[in-house]
Amino acid sequence: MTQDRTATSTLAIDVREPSLDDAGALWQIAGDSRTLDLNPSYAYLLWCRDYAATSVIATVDDDRRPAGFVTGYRRPDEPRTLMVWQVAVDEQHRGRGVAGAMLDQLVDRVEDIDWLETTITDDNAASIALFTSFAERRGSTLSRSDLFQTKHFPDNHDAERLYRIGPLG
Repeated sequence: MTQDRTATSTLAIDVREPSLDDAGALWQIAGDSRTLDLNPSYAYLLWCRDYAATSVIATVDDDRRPAGFVTGYRRPDEPRTLMVWQVAVDEQHRGRGVAGAMLDQLVDRVEDIDWLETTITDDNAASIALFTSFAERRGSTLSRSDLFQTKHFPDNHDAERLYRIGPLG
């Protein structure tokens, strides 16, 4: 397990791979977000076991409680593409650069990727800003296209647009 430390102004952010012991915190942060689709706790256990190498969890300063996480995976049909599934930051740490630090360190850590993808609903301004600023920091192109329409979801979920960023430098 590797760990990186980033300082953003006076904030020290530790970013590392999640472990099984972190799954409950991921589930709690996702549920508290009131934005993300909350998956069963079992899914977060699987995520921390099977996709730990393409995911990160962050703590802030000397507080060992998780402040946020990013989950991702390599697309099976495009292994040089990292698909970011969820990004969440605990409410007390939002607006402090935690999400950007996690995303930067995740992409720097995962080897042999040229593209980053995620899906975002049109009303999620925070995620749109996060991925737009990530593309700008990387000097990469960001393209948006329709991916999952509301009609594709059995529960009337809002449409999700595909954000594709790359090539990554």
